[in-house]
Amino acid sequence: MAISVPSTWREWSKHWLKDVSTFFLHPVHLLKGYERGWLSADLMAGLTVAFVMLPQSIAFALIADLPAQTGIYAAIVAAVIGALWGSSWHLHAGPTNTTSLLVLSSLSVVIPVGDPAYVGAAALMALMVGVIRLLLGMARLGTLLNFVSDSVIVGFSTGAATLIVVNQLRHLLRLDIDSDPLFLRTVAAIITNIQTTHLVTLGLGLLVVVLTLAMKRFAPKLPATLLSLIAVSAVVWLFGLNEQGVIVIGELPRELPPFALPPLSYDLIRKLSVGAFAVALVGLMEAVSISQTIASTTGQRLDSDQEFIGQGLANIAAGLFAGYPCSGSFTRSAINYDAGAKSPFAAVFSSMFVLIMLLLFGNLGAYLPRTALGATIVLAAVNLVKVSELKRIWRGSRADAIVMTVTVLSTLFLQLEFAILVGIFVSFVTFVNRTSTPTVMSVVPDEKFQHFRQRINAPECPQIVVITIAGALYFGATQHVEDNLRRRLQEHPEQKFLLLRMHRVHYLDISGINMLKTITTLYRDNGGDVYMTAFRPNTYDRLEASGFFDWLGDKHVLPQQQAITQLYANVIDPVRCIYACPHRVWEECQDVPKADERGMLAEPPIDFLAHIEDEVPSVTPQMLYTLIGENRPLMLIDIRTMREWGDSGYISGSQQLSLFRFFERKITPPPNRLLVLICRSGRRSRHLTYYLNRRGVANVCHLEGGLVNWEACDFPIDRLA
Repeated sequence: MAISVPSTWREWSKHWLKDVSTFFLHPVHLLKGYERGWLSADLMAGLTVAFVMLPQSIAFALIADLPAQTGIYAAIVAAVIGALWGSSWHLHAGPTNTTSLLVLSSLSVVIPVGDPAYVGAAALMALMVGVIRLLLGMARLGTLLNFVSDSVIVGFSTGAATLIVVNQLRHLLRLDIDSDPLFLRTVAAIITNIQTTHLVTLGLGLLVVVLTLAMKRFAPKLPATLLSLIAVSAVVWLFGLNEQGVIVIGELPRELPPFALPPLSYDLIRKLSVGAFAVALVGLMEAVSISQTIASTTGQRLDSDQEFIGQGLANIAAGLFAGYPCSGSFTRSAINYDAGAKSPFAAVFSSMFVLIMLLLFGNLGAYLPRTALGATIVLAAVNLVKVSELKRIWRGSRADAIVMTVTVLSTLFLQLEFAILVGIFVSFVTFVNRTSTPTVMSVVPDEKFQHFRQRINAPECPQIVVITIAGALYFGATQHVEDNLRRRLQEHPEQKFLLLRMHRVHYLDISGINMLKTITTLYRDNGGDVYMTAFRPNTYDRLEASGFFDWLGDKHVLPQQQAITQLYANVIDPVRCIYACPHRVWEECQDVPKADERGMLAEPPIDFLAHIEDEVPSVTPQMLYTLIGENRPLMLIDIRTMREWGDSGYISGSQQLSLFRFFERKITPPPNRLLVLICRSGRRSRHLTYYLNRRGVANVCHLEGGLVNWEACDFPIDRLA
C-alpha cells in the first residue's frame, strides 16, 4: 500500500532541498559575480592579513596549549572554507582568542594538557563544532541571530576594541607579562611592569603607526599597512635590532596542513559534547557579531544561515587537517576590511600567502618585529569604535543605551564569551517587554477618498505605493519590515516611489532607523525615492534626534492631509497617468483623461517617456513675462487638463487646450505669432514642442519649468472665479 505524503510536506522538502543546494553551491555564485577590478585589491588585502594571520594563529594555539602548527593549519584551512561558503565579504575565519580559551577550558578537564591525545581531541572538537553549526544553518536557524540588536553589536565591538588595544600594549612596550582576557588584570600587569618598557621596541611600534597614518592621509591608494610592516622589518634587518632585544616572529615551520581523521571515540565524543556545543554557539555569535559590525559600515546585506554553513564547513575542514575549533576573528576581519578587500577571495589569498611564507620564506620571519604587528592591530581596533554611532544610541532610546552600556562593561569586566551572552540576554528582555509583530500593508483611499484602507484586489497607482507600518519598529522587527518592502519593490519595480505612513509605529530604535535608511537608499538606487508622513510624537522626536530627517531631506517629510496632493503635484508624472495607467486611484487624478477611453489617442503620436537629447526651443518665465508686457504677438496654450487649469490657476491670456484636444484640432500657429506651450512642470510642453519642431513648425517653444517655475518667480497667476 502506497504511503500518501501531504502536499505541504512535499513542498517543504522541495524548498528545503533547494535551500541546501544553494548553501553548498555558494562558491559558484561568488565566482560568477566576481569582477576583475577587485583582484588587485583582494590580493593586497590578502597579503596584508597574512602578515598578521600567521603570528596570530601561533599565539592563539599557544593560548589553548596546542602546538604552534595546529594554529597555522587551522588558520589556513578555515580562512579558505569560511570565506567561500560564508556570507560576509570581510569576515576572516580561523583561530581566535575567545575560541582558544573555550577550547582550553573544555579539553583540559577531559584530557590533561601535554597528553598526546590532547591534540587529537582538539581536532575532534573542531569536527563536532562544525557539524553542530552546519545543522543549525541547514535548519535555517540563523534568523535567531537577527534578534541581536545594533546596541549589542556596537557595545561588543567597542569593548572588544578596547580589550584588543590594551592586550597589544604588552607587545608595543615589550613587557614580560602573559596574555589575559580580563581587562583589569591586564591593566594592572601593564602598570606594574611599565618601568621595564623597551624603548627601541616602542619606537618601532610608533613608527608603524606614523607611517600607516601618513600614507592613509597623503597616499590613500597605497597599501599602507603592508608597506609599514615591510619598512619596519627592513629597519630591524639593517640595524640588527633582532639581536638587541626586539622580539621578532622567528622562523616559520615549513609544511602543508596534513589530512588526518580525528579519533572517533564514542566516549570521547560524549565527554566533549557539552563543551563543543558551547564553543559552537559562542563562536557563531562571535562570527555573526563581527560580520554585522563590518556590514553596518559597508552596507552589505548578510545571510545568517549561509554564515552558519560557512562556519560549520570551516570547522569540519580544520578538524580533518589537524587543526582545532575556529570562529571569526575581530582583528583579522578588521584588517581585511581596512586593507581594502572587495570580496571573500581576499581571505583565500591570505591563506595562499601564508602557505608561500611557510614553504619559501619562513626564515624572513626573523626580521618581522612583534611590536609592528601589535601596532597594526591597534590601528585596526581603533577603527571598530564608532563614536558617532555611540552618541546616536546614547541620545536615542533609553533601552538601547542600557543594552549598549551593559554590553561594553560586560566585555571589559567579564570573560568575552559571557559578555556577548549578557548583551543578548538584556536585549532579549527588552524585546519581550515591548514586542509587537509589525504589519506592513499597502493601502489606497476608500471610495470617498477620506481614509486609507487595505483593499484587497483594489487597483493601485503604477508610480507610487503607500505603505502603513503597524507595530514596533525595533531590532527584532526590522528584518521582517525590510524583507516585505524589498519584496514589494521586487514584485512592483514600476512603483519607484514609496510613501510610508508612520502613525501606527509606536516604537522606534536605532535598528529601525538604519532600516529606513537602507530602504531609502534602495529606492533611490532604483531611480525612485521615499517619503514619510503621519508620525507619532515619540517616533518623530527620535528620528529628529538621530539626524535622520537631515539625512532624508525636509521635502521628504510631508503633512498627513496634503501628502498625496504634494506628491501628485511634484513627483507623479502626469503623462504616465494619461498614457500608462488605466486607473484613478487618487482623488487628484479623477479628472485626468485616459488614453484608452472614448477611443481617444489609443496610441499617442508622442512618446512622453522618451529621453530627448536635442535642444528644444524654450522661454524662461522672465522672458515670457517681458514678452507679455511688451504686447508681443503670442499664442499661449496651456496643455494641462481642465481640472489642473481650475485648481492650480493659469497665466493671463493663455488658452486651455489639453493634449487630446490639441491633437484633435491640429493646432498650428499663424506665421506672425509665437506659439508658447505651457504645462505644470515643463515635461509635457517640452515633448510637444520637440514633436512640432520635427514636423516643420518653427515658431513654437515651451515655458521652461512650466507653471511651477513661473510661480517660483512670483509672477501673477489668474484663477477661475
